[in-house]
Amino acid sequence: MRKPPKPPTPERLEKAALAYLERYAASREGVRKVLMRRVERAARAGIADRETAAGAVETVLAKLAAKGLLNDKLYAEGLAASLARRGLARGRIAERLKLKGVAREEISSALGAVDETGDDDRARAIRWAKKKRLGPFGDPAKRAARRMRDIAALARAGFEPELARKIVDSEADALEP
Repeated sequence: MRKPPKPPTPERLEKAALAYLERYAASREGVRKVLMRRVERAARAGIADRETAAGAVETVLAKLAAKGLLNDKLYAEGLAASLARRGLARGRIAERLKLKGVAREEISSALGAVDETGDDDRARAIRWAKKKRLGPFGDPAKRAARRMRDIAALARAGFEPELARKIVDSEADALEP
């Protein structure tokens, strides 16, 4: 059996938010979701009023943002850079940021920062193909049989089908910088 939840006071909510931020990088919306789950659990148990506790959540979020502990712009730039290094397409990076609750302005800023690195979708697609052993980076004996599957894998990763075809049909030497 689970212990009954404690009342979501501003102090407890702030402590929970800080504990979460110690473990995970998060957007403002991500922390809001974590705190609202606590509020919802307490409200279902009849311990707290949803509206009052939701106001306390917003107060805690504003306090953390004022202290500089919640910064969606820095979070978006860091996550976008990480995803770009992993080889994700620009569109997939934007999609992932949107799912994390990052605002459109911060997404554009983060994508701009990724573009400034000089890493384009072609370079990221090559990195993805190497990582997943697709096309010229896979087993040469199975290359022809796996052609469509490899193109589909690159397309699912967010790369344009034409770019995926070019990479899968190229030789590994031609793709090296």
